[in-house]
Amino acid sequence: MMLFPPPARRGGPWHGLLPTLSLLLCPLLLSPANAGQIALSFDDGFDPREQPQAAAWNLALLDALASADVRAILFPTGRRVDSAEGLRLVGDWGRAGHAVGNHTYAHRNFNAAAMTLEAFVADIGKAESLLRELPGWSPRLRFPYLKEGDTDAKRDGLRSCLRSQGYRPGAVSIDASDWYYNSRYLEWRREHPTDDPAAWRAAYLDHLWDRACYYDTLSVAVLGRSLPHVLLLHANAINAEFLPDVIAMFRERGWQLVSPDEAWADPAYGLEPQVLPAGESHLWSLAKERGLEGLRYPAESDAYEKERLDRLLPAGN
Repeated sequence: MMLFPPPARRGGPWHGLLPTLSLLLCPLLLSPANAGQIALSFDDGFDPREQPQAAAWNLALLDALASADVRAILFPTGRRVDSAEGLRLVGDWGRAGHAVGNHTYAHRNFNAAAMTLEAFVADIGKAESLLRELPGWSPRLRFPYLKEGDTDAKRDGLRSCLRSQGYRPGAVSIDASDWYYNSRYLEWRREHPTDDPAAWRAAYLDHLWDRACYYDTLSVAVLGRSLPHVLLLHANAINAEFLPDVIAMFRERGWQLVSPDEAWADPAYGLEPQVLPAGESHLWSLAKERGLEGLRYPAESDAYEKERLDRLLPAGN
């Protein structure tokens, strides 16, 4: 099978239809004979200085992964975990058999005009100096906000620099807005500390499945096949609460959980899309390079999810 089929023609069968076709096609694309593969990755890490439940949430994530026999990767933001307890929580991931990558120290947007290549590289180095002695350390970079540069010079300069330093990309194929669901969930939980979160669970699982179907449809449109996916999640309260349900959902719908390294071994992750601004999901960038239409920018945003949550979960419910 060709890695890249001929590009979709303007006005062709995929023209403007990807968002609406994703849920219709996903069950067909991912039949039991053609089940998808997915790896879990988590960004940021917990800050015990500002999150009293940091240790409990961290343990909940690790317990869920252990119970499901799933290997994942954590990309800590240096400033969030820059304390003895914060680093201990990150180290717990490595001691549990998971990988630990680099999400920079200050979590700055590389697409910002004021952010220089030199300053961004220094921030990567600052995070590495904090994390490289921890168990599980792996020299992979996950870009903050998935932004990989607003100019050719920054995008290509950083790619060259990372290669020279032995770094590999921490690419995402399935992006989502779990961070926004988390912020809304925490607001609700403060007002309803003992209520059943079933409605939140259902809405959250629906969101992740919707995004998985969309990006898998994008994979078939661009690559002619389903890529072994890497899902972007965050180390946060909603995943501490619902990660067992997330894993169960994908397995019940025929998806195989694989390790991030297994997914990234696919040659498609070695492609370097020549698009600007660079970033978003790896599949989104490849689709943009191939000229597929109907791609929103940014690919994921709280603005896209607010109405859905307002409708499904009105205040007081």
